[in-house]
Amino acid sequence: MYDLPVSVEVCGTEYAIRSDYRAALDICAALNDAELDDQDRGLVVLDIFYPDFTGMPPEHYQEAIRQCFWFLGCGEQPADRKAPKLVDWEQDFTYIVAPINRVMGREIRAVEYLHWWSFIAAYYEIGDCTFAQIIRIRSLRARGKPLDKSDREWYQKNRHLVDMRTTYTAQEDDLLRQWVGG
Repeated sequence: MYDLPVSVEVCGTEYAIRSDYRAALDICAALNDAELDDQDRGLVVLDIFYPDFTGMPPEHYQEAIRQCFWFLGCGEQPADRKAPKLVDWEQDFTYIVAPINRVMGREIRAVEYLHWWSFIAAYYEIGDCTFAQIIRIRSLRARGKPLDKSDREWYQKNRHLVDMRTTYTAQEDDLLRQWVGG
């Protein structure tokens, strides 16, 4: 509860982890990479998270993934319920970093190391800001709730911030280019 983990136990073996927020964000990007199939996605996640992944026996992989998700969840296992995606760490980072800097009282991109759990603790405290507005509008839209007049106006002006970008594989991009003649 009071410690910030820098290792996890997998099948009775202690493994060092990359606990900096940048590694966690890289993992989130890998999980959303349309170019990777599930197996490759899992291997990339393990390689990012565990500095000594190459020495890990394959029979540890499933538990290693579970421990990675436990870490990303700040000590909690992910909920089984399906919730709408409201945050895209890559797309939203520019709008997340400023309020986290405010909460932390420093430029987090300039620090050599910031534990993921500390990053998330600051994220939970960002308060009223552009990013909070982005999430609020996404949440209303995801739940099919109507936007009031000021929300509709804000959304129309900032649609590029609110709408989640669709990522396509190279094959899908090629197919779309063929369809539209590009």
